[in-house]
Amino acid sequence: MKRTAIFPGSFDPFTNGHLDVVMRGSKMFDEIIIAIGNNSSKQRYIPVDKMVEVINGIFKDQPHIRAEAYKGLTAEFAREVGATFLLRGLRNTTDFEYENTIAQANRHINPELETVFLITSPALAAISSTIIREIHRFGGNVDDFIPFRISEIGDIPAQ
Repeated sequence: MKRTAIFPGSFDPFTNGHLDVVMRGSKMFDEIIIAIGNNSSKQRYIPVDKMVEVINGIFKDQPHIRAEAYKGLTAEFAREVGATFLLRGLRNTTDFEYENTIAQANRHINPELETVFLITSPALAAISSTIIREIHRFGGNVDDFIPFRISEIGDIPAQ
């Protein structure tokens, strides 16, 4: 039986920490779908379609890893794509408290969905999409924190 995992998140932007979780997860799963949720209550810094394109470019030589956008419940999306695992990275205990609650809700909605947590590599634990957006917003260089060049995105709308 094929082991498919989804790695859900906003990935705004996709960071080296996210890349680390995907690469480590790829040793455990036959297929990983980086599932970019579209949260209507949040305004994105990088458009979803651009982020899907960039992430798929990063993994172009690894056909078992791909990005897809989705709307709705993560547990339902997992069911739609045949994923029985949900992959999540944890940076700290605060992440665990939050992720544990979500994992329980997802399991209630989709009893076949098992959440797997990977502890973030120590060198990457301080990286967050929020911090990267702030650095970039104020003209700082974010190249060391993301696995692509932000210039690949094109114009990012002003906030």
